[in-house]
Amino acid sequence: MPKPIEPSTPAPLSQGIAESALAFRGYNVTNLGRTPESLAAAPYEAIVREELNRFSAICAEIIRVPVLLARSIEERREYDLDQYAHAVALVVAVEVAQLRILREVHGVDYQHARLAFGYSLGELTAVCCGGAIAVEDLIRVPLELARDCAELAHDARLAVLFSRGKAIPESHVHRLCVKVTSAGQGTIGVSAVLSPNSYLLVGQGDTMARFKAAINDEFPAGAHLRLNDHRWPPLNTPIVRQRHIPDRASVVLESMACRPFPVRPSVVSLVSGKRNYDESTARELLRDWVDKPQRLWDAVCETLAADVKTVVHVGPEPNVVPATFTRLAENVRQQTDGHSLGSYSRRAMTGMARHPWLGALLPARAALLRAPYITQINLEDWLLENIPQG
Repeated sequence: MPKPIEPSTPAPLSQGIAESALAFRGYNVTNLGRTPESLAAAPYEAIVREELNRFSAICAEIIRVPVLLARSIEERREYDLDQYAHAVALVVAVEVAQLRILREVHGVDYQHARLAFGYSLGELTAVCCGGAIAVEDLIRVPLELARDCAELAHDARLAVLFSRGKAIPESHVHRLCVKVTSAGQGTIGVSAVLSPNSYLLVGQGDTMARFKAAINDEFPAGAHLRLNDHRWPPLNTPIVRQRHIPDRASVVLESMACRPFPVRPSVVSLVSGKRNYDESTARELLRDWVDKPQRLWDAVCETLAADVKTVVHVGPEPNVVPATFTRLAENVRQQTDGHSLGSYSRRAMTGMARHPWLGALLPARAALLRAPYITQINLEDWLLENIPQG
């Protein structure tokens, strides 16, 4: 879990935004988070309700049914898979509302953050928060494709492939996915690279069972596959190609207005794992976002190498990104606290990682040593713990 903050000490965020990274969450089976509390807070209500109503109208226009996001929040009602478009609109609306509250109520300009990235759906909001594309335009891409994604989800399962020992080579994971898929009884693909020893997979039919049966022959000892109980929209995997979703998204993107780059904050794409959004690459990256895996591990490494001090998690009830940073910090502590590294050496190594000029001379992954020193802030908690009084 992200480190808690004290209600009386908002300074780390208000004074440290220039050394922060914004991390936007994506779709999950639960998406309300603490939004009902934000909607009920007098200083925040108008902004939250305005964004919920705005995205309700956009969603309703596209799916051609009434959408009342604010009512679902007030009733604390989660949207199921059959209302996937509603959930997409809700997540983006809340992320936009949180950023507006941060700027308009607390006077913190999020565009001064050092960088931004988003997991899955969150990448779209990250791109828009920098001003490259209007969020009301870009959200039309997932909304127009939501029905097909939801229908594909009814035959798709999510699983975590992980190892408690050696790393699992990414090329080996893709190779086994291709082997299982080539049997012609459903598609399985990598949805996210969480770390060198953990991956998210989405597979149709019995592909997960066949993948699991082959693990011992393909991967290092100690590799495991843990199934998720929920059905999952197969965005960021090859499964969406069955409905021509990437090409349809590309057509929508072709006519979308794009503002001049560079944007503030700069955006790390989870398609490439790099800060390479510009006028010539933006539409292609967003097209590839549809069916390519999310390179979360690369984004974590890029964030640490950028000498970021704080990661601010934007959106309702963020989970994947906070867990990734927390797990990495714990692993680094375990390694540096071992008998093989004395206290002086440990302080020297972590000290070098905190100095950008010296860190640049070290191997690229030396920046991972900074993980235990990163402060994580869950923005919805911070906002509710710092509601203006009077």
